[in-house]
Amino acid sequence: MPNKTAIEWCDYTWNPVKGLCPVACDYCYARRMYKRFKWNLGIRADWQETGKIPNKPSRVFVGSTMELFGDWIKPEWMKEILSMPVRYPQHTFIFLTKRPENLIKYSPYPDNVWIGVSVTKRKELYPAVWGLTGEVKCGKRLLSFEPLLENILDQVLPVEWDDSIDWAIIGAQSPQSDKTFPEWDWVSDIINACDQMGIPVFLKNNLGLPKLSCEGATPFYKKHPSGTMILRQEFPNA
Repeated sequence: MPNKTAIEWCDYTWNPVKGLCPVACDYCYARRMYKRFKWNLGIRADWQETGKIPNKPSRVFVGSTMELFGDWIKPEWMKEILSMPVRYPQHTFIFLTKRPENLIKYSPYPDNVWIGVSVTKRKELYPAVWGLTGEVKCGKRLLSFEPLLENILDQVLPVEWDDSIDWAIIGAQSPQSDKTFPEWDWVSDIINACDQMGIPVFLKNNLGLPKLSCEGATPFYKKHPSGTMILRQEFPNA
C-alpha cells in the first residue's frame, strides 16, 4: 500500500485516489507533476496501492497528492479508506485537508487517525481551528503551516488552540527560492505561541534555517542530551 517517502514527519505516503486535484493551489507540486508527465487527470479510486502494509508501526500520510475531503470524493471511497486504520491499528494514518468544514462528515475517526488542516495564510487559521474542534473526533489534531506564505498570527495569540490542537508543522514552499522562504519572525511567532500552550512543533528542513549550535538558536533549535543543538522536530505524545 504505502510508498516510502522523504517527507520528514512520516514514513510512508498512500494515495488511494488518483487524478488532478480540483483545489488547484498555486504551489501544488502534484499538479505540476501531473501536467509535466501527462498522467491521467481523471479522478478515480486506485486500490492497486492497497497491498500489504509493513508490520512495523509507521506513520502513513494519506492523500499526499489529492484533497480527500472535497465533494469530488465518493463516500464509498472514504469508507474504504477509513477502514484501513481499523484493519491496521499499529499504524498512524495522517490526513491533511484544506476543507475543514467537511471533516465532520466522517467523524468519529479511528483513534489512530490524525487529522490536520493546512494553513498558509492568516485568513485560513480560524476556519482551520473551528473545523478541527467541536464535534470532530479523532486521535490527534494538527495544523500544517506549509507553505507558510505570510505572517499567520500578526501578533495575535490564538487562544482557541488551547486543549484542541496537538501538533504543529511548519514548512516552506517548494521549489525553493529567495522569494519562497518564510521570514524567521513568522516562524518564531508560531513556535512561541505553541510553546505557551504546550504544543509540539515540527520544523521541516526546507525552512532554510541556519545551523546554529549555541543557545541563541532558540526557538528553532533545542539542546540534545549530547549537548549539541538540533532542529526542533517534535511529535505529539502517543
